[in-house]
Amino acid sequence: MRVATFLACFAGAAVGCLDGRDATIPASGTPYWFPQPVDHFGSNNATWQQQYFVNATFYKPGGPIYVHTPGEQSLTTRFVDGTHPTDLAQTTNALVVAIEHRFFGKSNPISDLSGSSLQYLTIENALEDFASFVRSAKSHPSDVFRTAVSKNAKVVFFGGSYSGNVAAWMRAKYPRLIQGAWASSAMLYGRLDYYQFDQSFGQHLQALGCAEKFSQAIEAVDDVLVSGSAADVVALQAKLGVPQLTPQDTAGLLSGLSTLYSMAPVTTAKDFVYDNVCSFFNNSSLAPIDAYARAIKAVISSDGMTEQSLRQMGDTSYGLDNYAIDQPGRSWYYMGCTWFGNWQTAPPSSSGLSRYRSQLVNLSYFEPNCQRKFGSNVAIPVDVSAYNAKWFNTLRGVSNIYYTSGSLDIWRDATVATSTGNLLPSSPSSPVFTIDGATHSQDLGEKQVNELASVTKARTIGDALVVKWIK
Repeated sequence: MRVATFLACFAGAAVGCLDGRDATIPASGTPYWFPQPVDHFGSNNATWQQQYFVNATFYKPGGPIYVHTPGEQSLTTRFVDGTHPTDLAQTTNALVVAIEHRFFGKSNPISDLSGSSLQYLTIENALEDFASFVRSAKSHPSDVFRTAVSKNAKVVFFGGSYSGNVAAWMRAKYPRLIQGAWASSAMLYGRLDYYQFDQSFGQHLQALGCAEKFSQAIEAVDDVLVSGSAADVVALQAKLGVPQLTPQDTAGLLSGLSTLYSMAPVTTAKDFVYDNVCSFFNNSSLAPIDAYARAIKAVISSDGMTEQSLRQMGDTSYGLDNYAIDQPGRSWYYMGCTWFGNWQTAPPSSSGLSRYRSQLVNLSYFEPNCQRKFGSNVAIPVDVSAYNAKWFNTLRGVSNIYYTSGSLDIWRDATVATSTGNLLPSSPSSPVFTIDGATHSQDLGEKQVNELASVTKARTIGDALVVKWIK
């Protein structure tokens, strides 16, 4: 299976996924469209159409409405027929609706992704999109859902990864509309230099026994990329099977390839990081750099990557002026530039921490592209302090939010449940639960064969909370 397809399956965004999905859940493949203004709070009152899918298979009168969004992904029917909210809908008589986020997939307020268009990609506008939808669904349910739904139906918002942010913010900002929120691996806390991403990956490698050798391989890579001659760099690129790019772009490409499986779900029978990374280092007499080369080449081969696709992934100058819609990576990059940062850098040399990506993957790798892609009006660096003051602090004291995060989640230290302690207090009304041994948003993904007991427990806790919220 191609890695990109696999990861989309894990996140609940594609067909042809792993065994373990409940085949009795029917697909709900009719797209619907909801009109929204370009700017809820400004003078641009032009309208656009926001895509959504509905699964009313399990709905019974008096049942709740479960709202889901793919967040930084394009919308597919799997968000209404292949994730945990749909499983829960079967036992709670719920209707499930998945709504695409503005400027992702087919839901575009303006028909390009230029900087001038993306000025309307704001947290306020995104949340008001969902709020407007829920208001209309509550007042005219038959028009929105094409089926009779109680106007008094309780609403619970679900989200994993960035969409977990949306779920939590919706409960905080619109408590009369949203009775509760399940925020899985929600990357709510902004950091400019997010080297904790690298350290979380290292913790996963350490659990699998290959962290030291992997870090040694990175040191060998940096010996060449940072200090080697041009000929040395070309030789290293050939050894690793990657195209000839600048040393910094090569470093960025390698960090992306080596962590490609890091968000894949872990089960009692399988860990994709072991299979695709640590297996090349453990039980081997190979030098670390040679094991690393085999791992990188294996990822490239398994995903069917070509030189062109590798260049597109690694060349930071690629597509700078490509403003076409349906480029999730471009919209997501804009959000990093203007909202929360969280640039996945290597730890600074002064930290004394082991590194699992090149030291060239630093702020100078990420930040210049903000203005190169979106124009000089984008301020560098992004003001993460202002973001946290407004959007993280708005969650303090809010009830009926369930925060979850995997102990092996590479985004863990941007969530409420960091590796050094909870950023918000866990309480009976808004518990914080760390899922031992799990990665990114496993509790809201599709059920896996040989699922971890900790994931099952996280779902059991969440299900009980949802039942309480919808009473």
